[in-house]
Amino acid sequence: MNILLVGGGGREHTLAWKIKQSNLCDQLFIAPGNAGTKQFGNNVVISINDFEGLAKFCIANAIKMLIVGPEEPLVKGIYNFFKENPSTVHIEVIGPSKEAAQLEGSKAFAKAFMDRHNIPTAKYKEFNAASYEEGIQYIRNHPLPIVLKADGLASGKGVIICNNHIEALAEFQLMIQHSKFGEAGKRVVIEQFLDGIEVSVFVLTDGKNYVLLPEAKDYKKIGIGDKGPNTGGMGAVSPVPFITAAYMETVTQKIIKPTIEGLQKEALDYKGFVFIGLINVEGEPFVIEYNCRLGDPETEVIIPRIDNDIIEILSATAQQRLNEINIVINKKTAVTVMAVSGGYPNEHETGKIITGLAGSVLDGTIVFHGGTKQEGDKVLTNGGRVLAVTSFGNTIAEAAEQSNYMLEQIHFDGIYYRKDIGYEFR
Repeated sequence: MNILLVGGGGREHTLAWKIKQSNLCDQLFIAPGNAGTKQFGNNVVISINDFEGLAKFCIANAIKMLIVGPEEPLVKGIYNFFKENPSTVHIEVIGPSKEAAQLEGSKAFAKAFMDRHNIPTAKYKEFNAASYEEGIQYIRNHPLPIVLKADGLASGKGVIICNNHIEALAEFQLMIQHSKFGEAGKRVVIEQFLDGIEVSVFVLTDGKNYVLLPEAKDYKKIGIGDKGPNTGGMGAVSPVPFITAAYMETVTQKIIKPTIEGLQKEALDYKGFVFIGLINVEGEPFVIEYNCRLGDPETEVIIPRIDNDIIEILSATAQQRLNEINIVINKKTAVTVMAVSGGYPNEHETGKIITGLAGSVLDGTIVFHGGTKQEGDKVLTNGGRVLAVTSFGNTIAEAAEQSNYMLEQIHFDGIYYRKDIGYEFR
């Protein structure tokens, strides 16, 4: 079949790499793609939010499956657009409906969903401009630390943990009254701080059945030892050492099953990936957030560990046949390390020439492109998170060392990466 993959980051390069290994894939197109995805298919210059343009391309190129990588088109309703259009209704779309994507598109929606289905999460309350003064009083009386979350999509940067009330009040004012996160922060969720270790759990559901994918732990902070501001992700490891079969059974019973059953009960059309951000508090799992797609850079460690044909799995998802699928997971450990532009996650320059890619070939290591573009025979930086280097090893330390070694061979002006990914497990 002909397949269109929507997106242009490291997640999409990883998916393109995996899709191209499938015997079920005839032609692969990526919109818009990056300098890496073009190794596995044809990049198409169409915006991820240009639904009409994407639909016309699908019709013209006999696309049978549309795989949506990023959250924004899902939250904006790309699934609905294709399924409500007679000329594209036959196309298998991997991703939830607009209504179901509110699990990621609105923190308040997700919190209320968890409340309705008795899914463990931090205590919270939501506020907007109309309830601003009430929010001020709530913060003043709230125990420390205080977690403030922009309700909408904020590129992974809309969560602030405040260690004193003055900071919390200032951030609350910036979000509500000064649009720090634009429309995303017009409504703010204030929640209890949970102290524990975070882990990302991934589920693929056809709306009725589900399969578990490998778990991962990502590293959000820019600095060594998890210091400094949040980023979109500086690296990830999979599997996560503290995740036992007994713990996953607890997660399944308390979180995964109630989530999938909740989607069914509320008639939310969902055929795609569910990312469940968990925190392990003294052996008990709590949900921090839902995402309605695969995470990045977690994709770069979980997809390489899946030994199945990815298109066979996704076809079963679209056709509600996931009960027929048995996921086969590679036992080796995968570690990805993200190389970012100097200055990231704040203001940073792009257009820097990347060298060393031609020689970056090492058994057990894959270089995935994130923010890159091709100009002639040169590959240039085209974003904050530029490259993700994934390596396999028998241990986290071994895999991380190999990824770091590979990054020493690659250069662009201002390159920065954390050399301690997986540090607490080494």
